[in-house]
Amino acid sequence: MRYPTWVRQHLAALRALLVLTVLLGVVYPLAVFAAGRIPGLKDQADGSYVSLHGRTAGSALIGQSFTDSGGRPLKQYFQSRPSNAGDGYDPTATSASNLGPEDVVDTLPDPKLVAAGKEDENARQSLLTQVCARSEAVGELEGVSGARPFCTPGGVGAVLAVFGHRTADGTVPRPTRVVSLNEEQGVVKAPFITVYKGVPVELAKYGEDYAKGLVVPVRGGAPARPAVPADAVTASGSGLDPHISPAYAALQTRRVAEARGIAPDQVKRLVADNTDGRDLGFMGEPRVNVLKLNIALDRAYPVRG
Repeated sequence: MRYPTWVRQHLAALRALLVLTVLLGVVYPLAVFAAGRIPGLKDQADGSYVSLHGRTAGSALIGQSFTDSGGRPLKQYFQSRPSNAGDGYDPTATSASNLGPEDVVDTLPDPKLVAAGKEDENARQSLLTQVCARSEAVGELEGVSGARPFCTPGGVGAVLAVFGHRTADGTVPRPTRVVSLNEEQGVVKAPFITVYKGVPVELAKYGEDYAKGLVVPVRGGAPARPAVPADAVTASGSGLDPHISPAYAALQTRRVAEARGIAPDQVKRLVADNTDGRDLGFMGEPRVNVLKLNIALDRAYPVRG
């Protein structure tokens, strides 16, 4: 018996629906579940939870902050790298800042709101200023210099707007006016440099448009290799990276040892035990899992309050 064309089309569609339902709704999920039970993969499939004193402390795959209720770093713990996921390490809002290396000019806050202790919602820090501010904060916490190239001593991007006739190569050899774009009049007392190519440097004024000036980052005298490592001042692409570099861990060792009343060598041994090498011996870089390291610290050298 030959069915009409429209009936054959519906029957073919029904068969395809049934086959795909079995394959993608039953066979594939079961295969993925079975793969997740394979030794070596089971821990990751279950979330790689890490426990302390019988309680789940977090996941080894997702970073977290080690701060007090006011957001201040807890000195007895190693600190994670910055995070732009939600309010920080929010797995439901994983993201990066999406700011690039050319993002160097801040949107300045209303000085009246700053003077009143309020936050200007329209203000925005550039990526450069975020890096500078973080480096200054980490340097203060760890007792080292937070100076970085293209950062002012006040912890903002060292960027000028240079006005004057531009030559064919895009430079302004003889400026007529120079403004420090990220230092605001009424907020700071003086610009990070007073004179640029013989022209006095002005502080930026809130609401004034400097778009016609040539943006010139100033490197300054900071060392090419800052004391504060790059991963201490930049967030990961996911915002959930649970690792820091061995260099950042080494920078924090003295502070953690002092806070726990133990020798730095004792902390260094735990850092070494929680440092993972390159994947397959050649991919990526060595890294330290911050959560696992802090749990190892609490187990071996608990803080006595």
